Amino acid sequence: MVDLLAQNGVLRMLLLVLLFAVVAAPAYFAAQSVTQRQLTRRRILESSPRRGSPTTYGSLRADHVESAWLKLVNSIESRGLSLVDTKDEALRQKLIAAGFSTTYAPRVYTLVRLVLVIGLPVLVLLFFWLGGSSPGMLKLYLSLVVAAGMGLYVPTLFVRARADRRQREIVNAFPDALDLMLVCVEAGLGLEAAFARVGMEITTSHPRLAEQFGAVVLELRGGRSHDDALRRMADRAGADDVRAFATLLIQSTKLGSSIAQTLRTYAAEMREKRRMRAEEKAHRLPVLISIPLVVCMLPTMIGVLMLPAAIRVVRAVLPALHGG
Repeated sequence: MVDLLAQNGVLRMLLLVLLFAVVAAPAYFAAQSVTQRQLTRRRILESSPRRGSPTTYGSLRADHVESAWLKLVNSIESRGLSLVDTKDEALRQKLIAAGFSTTYAPRVYTLVRLVLVIGLPVLVLLFFWLGGSSPGMLKLYLSLVVAAGMGLYVPTLFVRARADRRQREIVNAFPDALDLMLVCVEAGLGLEAAFARVGMEITTSHPRLAEQFGAVVLELRGGRSHDDALRRMADRAGADDVRAFATLLIQSTKLGSSIAQTLRTYAAEMREKRRMRAEEKAHRLPVLISIPLVVCMLPTMIGVLMLPAAIRVVRAVLPALHGG
């Protein structure tokens, strides 16, 4: 393989391009994430009332900018290729749970899967052609099927992993946010003002949850009822704890019970759940550590202990077998 790379300039150039993409893509997405968090924090800070100035509320909604992805999707669909999925609503819920809340996100997701399903088998064929190898039909068929399967399922796994990580961040940040909201409610703030204030305070420490609270504030200011805004927040988060929190607030509002007491009780329960999850992970460590111990260290220890005995046996048995 090394000789092939040294002799083939095209393959060497392709490998360099792939290495550059592997290094540049994480850096680009990390820079985009940092920029988005800074813009969200600045927007929330600008929406908060300043001392000595009249109370004015800015908008937490990002300015609508027609992105390059939207232009690409529209140009492809204008040529007759429909990117609308048959299960568009279920796909939209999965993408929203992963943080892709734009209206054209399902179409971009379908486009990415389509490109990968076609592009990865083409790359496999190109690799075989540049390598000068002539694989058999079975090997070629299996390679193309595996490449197409990876292109079909890798985006799904990526979206699922991102949604799980996002839900975990939101759930872990929720007890701290509830404590701040409890302080705001007991100080006399309403539900909308409490969401706005807590969202502003946790922008740096918990940006995912601050984004959810900011969306609730926007919906409340836009005229939605508290019930609809809380239910939509639970649907966007996709976590059972957030959905239970929304249900508790809705029931407390309807029944006229104390919201402060509800927040205090639920914050304690969520903190206890977080502690139990941490203890569960800690108790799993011995089992997880035993796997590398058995696979890596145990054969080495057996070899170190048994090798001197094996050498002595060989030195004693071989001369006897040869009559010496």
